[in-house]
Amino acid sequence: MTTRRCFLRLASLSTLGAAAGTIMGCATAGTGGRRLAMAIDPGKCLQKDGCRACIDACHRAHNVPPIPDREHEVKWIWKERAEDAFASEDGGEGMAPLGGRPVLVLCNHCENPPCVRVCPTRATWKREDGVVMMDEHRCIGCRYCMAACPYGSRSFNWVDPRPHVTTLDPGYPTRTKGVVEKCTFCDERLARGEQPLCVEACPERAIVFGDLRDPASPIRQLTGSRYTMRRKPELGTRPQVYYLI
Repeated sequence: MTTRRCFLRLASLSTLGAAAGTIMGCATAGTGGRRLAMAIDPGKCLQKDGCRACIDACHRAHNVPPIPDREHEVKWIWKERAEDAFASEDGGEGMAPLGGRPVLVLCNHCENPPCVRVCPTRATWKREDGVVMMDEHRCIGCRYCMAACPYGSRSFNWVDPRPHVTTLDPGYPTRTKGVVEKCTFCDERLARGEQPLCVEACPERAIVFGDLRDPASPIRQLTGSRYTMRRKPELGTRPQVYYLI
């Protein structure tokens, strides 16, 4: 499946007469039978109180506006109290080590994403490798996806976000008022064979990303050997963000 950015890149490369190998390399991004997922180790994440390295790196790179009004807040990755993030656990064995402390949350890139089913313009869709994408240019601002998402993982631009971006990263497009946005597992970095930025930015190496279908991958080994939790598993969305306990 070809992402919108990849499609535009292909069009420009074709116009310039780029090599076919480069074009094909872009066209095949997101295929190959992979199942991309993320694992977060809250124990490691909590080693440094108040650490926001992954959040700040993500938000800077994606021009996420630091809007002070909480009603208009936009966020791709953030922290919530463990009891709120895992409300359905209700004091289960996995909650004891967290002790009411904050845990990282983001889009869960669900295997069965309700946001995809309700989007009338297909502005949100799931790639073959499991990444749930968002095309703000096709978004009409109906917010059906926000209503369908049980994790609060999407933000709506109630105001023009661009005046709030103090340090603009020209490598990533800004958004406009009236559209939804969210984490895309750094699809622009995945296309270059890189890891999501939050993985690289974490000083404690508390975030692991990779292919769950690869038996040799670190994420497969971790999720196979550690007790894991996923948010609201009873809903059947099958989140692809795992928490290592």
